[in-house]
Amino acid sequence: MRTDQAVTIHRNDYMPSACRIDHVDLHFTLAPQATRVRCTLTGRRDDASTTPLILDGEDLSLCSVALNGTPLTANQYRLDEKQLVVPFDGDRFTLETEVTLDPAANTQLMGLYQSNGNYFTQCEAEGFRRITFFPDRPDVMARYRVTLVAPQASCPVLLSNGNLIAQGKSDDGQHWAQWEDPFPKPCYLFALVAGTLVCEEKKITTQDGSEKLLQVWVEEKDRSKTSHAMNSLVRAIQWDERRFGLPLDLERFMIVAVSDFNMGAMENKGLNIFNTKYVLADPDSATDTDYANIESVVGHEYFHNWSGNRVTCRDWFQLSLKEGLTVFRDQEFSMDVASSYGANPAARAVCRIADVRTLRNLQFPEDAGPMAHPIRPDSYQEINNFYTMTVYEKGAEVVRMLQTLLGRDGFRKGMNLYFQRHDGHAVTCDDFVAAMADANGADLTQFAHWYSQAGTPRISARGQYDAEQQRYTLTLRQSCPATPGQPDKQPFHIPIAVGLLDLATGHNHPTRILELKQPEQSFHFDGIATAPIPSLLRDFSAPVILQYDYSDDDLAFLMRSDADPFNRWEAGQRLATRRILAQRPVAADDAFVQACQTLLTDESFDPAFKELMLTLPSEAYLAEQVVIVDAVALHQAREHLRRTLAEHLKAAWLDNYHAMQTPGSYTPDPLSAGKRALKNLALNYLLALNKNSFAQLAQQQYQHADNMTDRYAALATLTHSAAPERTQVLQDFAQRYAGDALVMDKWFGVQATRIPVEGLPPVLDDVRRLLQHPAFSLKNPNKVRSLISAFCHSNPAQFHAADGSGYAFWAEHVLALDSINPQVAARLARALDRWRVHIPRQRALMQLALERVQKSAQSNDVREVIEKALNE
Repeated sequence: MRTDQAVTIHRNDYMPSACRIDHVDLHFTLAPQATRVRCTLTGRRDDASTTPLILDGEDLSLCSVALNGTPLTANQYRLDEKQLVVPFDGDRFTLETEVTLDPAANTQLMGLYQSNGNYFTQCEAEGFRRITFFPDRPDVMARYRVTLVAPQASCPVLLSNGNLIAQGKSDDGQHWAQWEDPFPKPCYLFALVAGTLVCEEKKITTQDGSEKLLQVWVEEKDRSKTSHAMNSLVRAIQWDERRFGLPLDLERFMIVAVSDFNMGAMENKGLNIFNTKYVLADPDSATDTDYANIESVVGHEYFHNWSGNRVTCRDWFQLSLKEGLTVFRDQEFSMDVASSYGANPAARAVCRIADVRTLRNLQFPEDAGPMAHPIRPDSYQEINNFYTMTVYEKGAEVVRMLQTLLGRDGFRKGMNLYFQRHDGHAVTCDDFVAAMADANGADLTQFAHWYSQAGTPRISARGQYDAEQQRYTLTLRQSCPATPGQPDKQPFHIPIAVGLLDLATGHNHPTRILELKQPEQSFHFDGIATAPIPSLLRDFSAPVILQYDYSDDDLAFLMRSDADPFNRWEAGQRLATRRILAQRPVAADDAFVQACQTLLTDESFDPAFKELMLTLPSEAYLAEQVVIVDAVALHQAREHLRRTLAEHLKAAWLDNYHAMQTPGSYTPDPLSAGKRALKNLALNYLLALNKNSFAQLAQQQYQHADNMTDRYAALATLTHSAAPERTQVLQDFAQRYAGDALVMDKWFGVQATRIPVEGLPPVLDDVRRLLQHPAFSLKNPNKVRSLISAFCHSNPAQFHAADGSGYAFWAEHVLALDSINPQVAARLARALDRWRVHIPRQRALMQLALERVQKSAQSNDVREVIEKALNE
């Protein structure tokens, strides 16, 4: 057990760096166990102090230090496990260091590491200190020149940031390449890649007539799976020029795919490094969801070229400055691309609903738990723990509210001013809000509370109609629960989009944006001829929880008549939630069943939108609607409603299954993807009836599918059933895709998330067996996420087994991963964040598991998560 105390870093303690680094010259001689790095830093003091150079460094073997050309002896500097401190006189300095490091042994995947014999880097947030000694903080921005030397036979490709300025060979089989980035950047954006890779190339011409080279680098076996990523990159470049006037600013832009990666992707300047999951796609290996995710993530990382790279964060507390803004930008990109296919008016709503489901399922629980923090945190012990749904997804919602309040044109004016003021600088969230305010002459003082206060605001609404004056009055009241360190909250500035519907005719009055700033406010709507039904929080105009006393008839009416697609979906979710939580039988003439019947038989609905309307609320969302969580009971209640809908609407489900076929060659366009989604949802409902004929239908789909979407859907549906066909398709899938790591991740995941099925062993037995499968590795984050994390985070009914076996499994693997990869371990550790809201029996078992991990955890990453959970 570690007894040393982790250091808590506070935002208010920020001090600018005493020294400025103007230029960094890096020289790498690459070798698996002994890479040698020479680093020359040229810089100057930023103040009149005599502060020494303080350089961060971890797991480095220091070979030499020289200051202004003079070698230093060990008594002329101070070296410990975390820092190199070098005193110096004068205003300017040149510091040269040489270190060695071991990429092959780097299982943390931070800094320089090897994957499949190739070299990769990951430097955000604090990985550069594992490469060389440097002031590893985002406000130290410098220009970089990088020379890479390696054996040509094993590393024919040598890549780094910026532009290739020179290359050559030597007589000893080595070769070298020199890269220079013309833009100053923080060290977290440094990258190198070296190894045996191939690329797809494309040249494009930007709006100013410049020719740019685009490259997607992969292993040879994956060359045929790069076209979608390349096309997504082209669309992202064109969209950013068109929507925000932001051009590609380098001669070339590169994406590199690696199978060992802690995150989704990294926006290193000009050399983005991606998890293979977000690059590789072809119809036989990637689902419609994979195609959409690749486009979104490629867009996200490219958009960072400006919102994150050209303008970056002053400190890590400002992380949402780049991430929240860039998530908003990638969401807008995905909506615009989806709606461009056939000008489908529902396409934007489909994307919006998907984004809000993610927010509610993952971020709302975070805001209610021990790790709750504002989108701009006030303190942390380990910054890697704050790459959270709050910083990313809620951060994007805060940016979206600015666009709602200022209008699309006003938001663009704010973006223009932001980049004009701050290009090439490291700035704060306050600087971003100030640019928005100044560009529009707006007072956003109160809006800034969204950056400083944690928690999900609650909005209670009530309406009153005055027939004589034909006036409808809507009264809104806001509150926000206490969160760790913030018992009291100031009122937020909240945009509430409202439309009123005529109950008799279904007429929708125009949407109006109400600005709620006080604890309670009333808003008047005049000229309303009859008592209306309010459509509140249209398009989910703010990340809040809305409470309004709708009747079932009101909700059924909104499902039919609301002009806002999001609120049509929301009405259906409310109806379904009521029935699940009531845990009582649902008759065929029930309002929700009838509404689903109407949806299934109405051919005017977009298939993708219809699929969302007919998908029941997730168990994660349902758990947030109750005070005390019984995960098994919630699962059983949801399954009961699923079977009820299957029974009452069997004929309609079967009709939709056959009507939504997509003959011809596979394409991932929104219409085709929507048809497949609805067809496979219908299959899922039909399998709930436990009829042999429907199991055979699923098996036929599996066997004859010409795309992974349909094959995987059939596999998942059968895996979640007791049908005898399940064993055959699971075996066939593993044999068919044994050589494809990403597809095998799907195979692991579908078994880890299997629902409880009578006659089958507990899922945990299967998970433990799969840990021994030759395709599984505890050192590969994708494998851990697909099997261990999928079970612990995405299978609540099995994870929360009454005997606590799921918690024991969780503790065992958090500790095992902690010694291999603390980042991955800490993310797994968060599966028990909300342990206090569960029923007493489970709560006691979870506490024991948490205390077990607390006693043995080694990393600050895991210890911070566990201690916050226990000390809430």
